[in-house]
Amino acid sequence: MKVAAAVLLAAYVFATRPAIPALLAAQSAPARQKARLFPPLDLGLLEAADRDQWQKPEEIMDALKIAEGSMVADLGAGGGWFTVRLARRVGSHGVVYAEDIQPLMIEAIKRKVQRENLTNVRTVLGTTKDSRLPHGLDAVLIVGAYHEMEDPVTLLENAADSLKPQGLIGIVDFLPGAGGPGPDPDQRVDQETVVRGATAAHLQVVSRETIPPFMFMLVLGKPPARGSR
Repeated sequence: MKVAAAVLLAAYVFATRPAIPALLAAQSAPARQKARLFPPLDLGLLEAADRDQWQKPEEIMDALKIAEGSMVADLGAGGGWFTVRLARRVGSHGVVYAEDIQPLMIEAIKRKVQRENLTNVRTVLGTTKDSRLPHGLDAVLIVGAYHEMEDPVTLLENAADSLKPQGLIGIVDFLPGAGGPGPDPDQRVDQETVVRGATAAHLQVVSRETIPPFMFMLVLGKPPARGSR
């Protein structure tokens, strides 16, 4: 009886061992995913007094042809630093959709918009697969958030579907390497990786440039429709 029990126990352990690493992986995967997202408790880091100087928001908005009356989206808006500047640019006849997948970020944006007395901002709680943006947008801006995206190609396709035919997507992120603001070097994304993602999403590169000293910008657009010149 003791031998039979030992055999049964050994068979049970052998059968269940492969499931244990899988279980641990399943438990740790959400933790890894959450670690990639910017923590809401650190939003103060995004409000640096000199950010306007090195981020150059006016140049970025010019490159995306954002003007009075434009309908635009701030994808991965975080605490809404850029959302506010977009809202001021498009004015009362324009609309800014501030999207993020973290509810605490959405709440932070709502508070910021209220403090700034802005009435042209709409918050959107998206998901890792669907930004839930409306159609007919003139531009979609992604600042410092591309490296956080679980499925960037799907979200780029999603953003493209939201654009007008001549609409633009701007991806602004930190140059590889250390130094200055931004994420750790191993979390940064290089331009060629973004270009490959854009190509996979059937987008074309309209322009690419460096925003010294810390950033780069890629402007993407839809390819011309077949038969158009």
